[in-house]
Amino acid sequence: MRQIAIVILAAGKGTRMAHESLPKVLVPLRGKPLLAYVLETSQKINPTKIIAVVGYLKEKISDFCGLTFPTVQFAFQEKQLGTGHAVSQAEGLLNDFSGDVLILAGDVPLISESTIEKFISAHTEHRNALSVLSTTAENPTGYGRIIRDNSGNFLKIVEQKDASESEKVVKEINSGVYLVKCNKLFFALRQLKNDNSQSEFYLTDIVQILRNDRDKVSAYCLADFAELQGINSKDDLLKVEEFLVNR
Repeated sequence: MRQIAIVILAAGKGTRMAHESLPKVLVPLRGKPLLAYVLETSQKINPTKIIAVVGYLKEKISDFCGLTFPTVQFAFQEKQLGTGHAVSQAEGLLNDFSGDVLILAGDVPLISESTIEKFISAHTEHRNALSVLSTTAENPTGYGRIIRDNSGNFLKIVEQKDASESEKVVKEINSGVYLVKCNKLFFALRQLKNDNSQSEFYLTDIVQILRNDRDKVSAYCLADFAELQGINSKDDLLKVEEFLVNR
């Protein structure tokens, strides 16, 4: 019987969203907070537990979840030190867990239950230590690139600011959705370093760490860009709203 724990990254401030009184994940999309979409989808796959990693205005998120999603647990990221650091804050809540950890972003509201189920099936079927959900973007600027070898094997994720010119033309991008064996996840997170252009602990670096440890890692392109669109600005919010209306 599968065991899935879900960690949702929800600590961001969202300075470009023009909602200073709200954390980004509580910005409304058609009258409902972004985080509510992710939580509703998360519940549909019947996880063992759901953990939200919170930071900026964390009390507002816990108050919202307390009323609508009372089973959600919280991990606190005091300083914004990167996505890898954010996930590591959930370790204490997963000490007794031995299944797979699904990592979602609280600002990607349109990811569907069917996509997640396909992703979990691929991860399980191929017995991966780590799987990454990818998509393709006509304009991949700003996104981490999925780098493969000449045979199509997944090698690594390279962030935009660290990408070479040849890597920047790659259109397959990281969605920010991962599925990782719990013990492997925290083994890798403890080895992260912040020697990059942002001086942050990138979650993407766990791919290389696990490959170096001879673990099996894969990337699966299973959804259109519109479904995995992250919301980082008011323009992004309008695009997602338009997609919802058309759908």
